[in-house]
Amino acid sequence: MGFPPHHRHSNACVTTAHRHSSTAIGGPISTELRINDRIRVNEVRLVGPNGEQVGIVRIDDALRLAQEADLDLVEVAPTARPPVCRLMDYGKFKYEAAQKARESRRNQTNTVIKEMKLRPKIDQHDYDTKKGHVVRFLRSGDKVKITIMFRGREQHRPELGFRLLQRLAADVEDLGFVESTPRQDGRNMTMVIGPLKKKSEARAEVKAEKVKAATVKAAEREADREIDKAHREASEPTAKKPRRRSENIDPDMEA
Repeated sequence: MGFPPHHRHSNACVTTAHRHSSTAIGGPISTELRINDRIRVNEVRLVGPNGEQVGIVRIDDALRLAQEADLDLVEVAPTARPPVCRLMDYGKFKYEAAQKARESRRNQTNTVIKEMKLRPKIDQHDYDTKKGHVVRFLRSGDKVKITIMFRGREQHRPELGFRLLQRLAADVEDLGFVESTPRQDGRNMTMVIGPLKKKSEARAEVKAEKVKAATVKAAEREADREIDKAHREASEPTAKKPRRRSENIDPDMEA
């Protein structure tokens, strides 16, 4: 059963009006600060370029001071009464803020959990290999989840896995700590080891080690070149000196 024509028209009008009002009211919110002529108030609380308090002044006077100082008038606290404005180089301010945000993202730590699986009756060679991977992960600032996998009758000997986890934790205690103690999970036993150093610190150390290694390698190459140069000079035959004519020999005898 449909609505009468006038009801459908009324609904459409309401919907259209609601859409237009939503567009007008719920538009995108700008995060840009208002500067200079965009500040639409009668007076502001002015702060100088070095943080000094100037006081409440008329907007025209604030704009004049900004122009005389070759700076921008920036509204830093629009909700205050009156709004707080500061004299600054807005272009430089935006550039420094972008640099800080980029540096913050670069140093942001992303938690990564690596996983290493072992058997309770692992031999020494395989254990050393697995431990080497765990050491590498911890040095990179990553967490490591150690999983002991039990098979068959091994499930009735959980102490084997517990002792193995304790052994591994003791072997890497200078790089990490036990963040989650060993616990049985079905056929597996798990433990989480967290790094002692943050991700950013680990990255800085790895970068410093790479720079140091590159410097040592460059010095070794330079030393090798010097040794090769010395060997070449030593192996070259020395030029014979021209024989000088003796002044005591009679020229006729030489002839």
